[in-house]
Amino acid sequence: MSDSFDKIVEIPTDKKEYITSYWSERAKSFRELREKELHSPKELLWRDELLSHLPNGNSLSILDIGCGAGFFSILLSQAGHTSTGIDLTPEMVAESQYLAEQVQSIATFQVMDAESLDFPEASFDVVVARNVTWNLPHPDQAYAEWLRVLKPGGILLNYDAEHAKGHHHRPEMLHNAHANVPTELLDKCHTMYHMLEISRYDRPMWDHTALLNLGASSCEIDTTVGPRIYDTEDEFYIPVPMFLVKATK
Repeated sequence: MSDSFDKIVEIPTDKKEYITSYWSERAKSFRELREKELHSPKELLWRDELLSHLPNGNSLSILDIGCGAGFFSILLSQAGHTSTGIDLTPEMVAESQYLAEQVQSIATFQVMDAESLDFPEASFDVVVARNVTWNLPHPDQAYAEWLRVLKPGGILLNYDAEHAKGHHHRPEMLHNAHANVPTELLDKCHTMYHMLEISRYDRPMWDHTALLNLGASSCEIDTTVGPRIYDTEDEFYIPVPMFLVKATK
């Protein structure tokens, strides 16, 4: 653990309210960036990446956790799957619905807590997430829920990174996904890093162990995702290496 995590930061009492307020403030600009991403080479890279893990020829029921502006939900619905996106932030859900309408996607969206899902057990063939787990107060509880709503043999695809640790060792660069985020919001994000226990975990090995302990029948780690998809310093660039945690129920 970096010494920088010992820095004194005032921790909000209600962590989820704080996290929701951060994403609420970012919702519109975040949707605008995702809209650009849908019309960039990243769209095909992510489509190929996601579909490479799914069985061919089947229309699957897919849950997109912490969907943000709906990027994964839209991609997967356009590929012929039934996709449902959920997010804790109402403003993000509104932006995802707006973006889906703009690109004529039939993906649907709901306000819901990733750590306490309202769906019955064994509701989905696939659960997907991107850059969500790092900002969850109870990631082990979330993983238990995600496995619960998967059908037997269902697949979990969780794309994430050690954003907190990377934040403290990130080189200065002109182009990246946070380049145009206002300073006050970057400071708010920094507080989130310090207030969440997951920031201190050694990932993705923590995720691997947690999922197997929760009953996943198998779990694989792919650390090549970041270099493959974010190989260019552009407005979508994520400097912290992204990994994939793939589990089967």
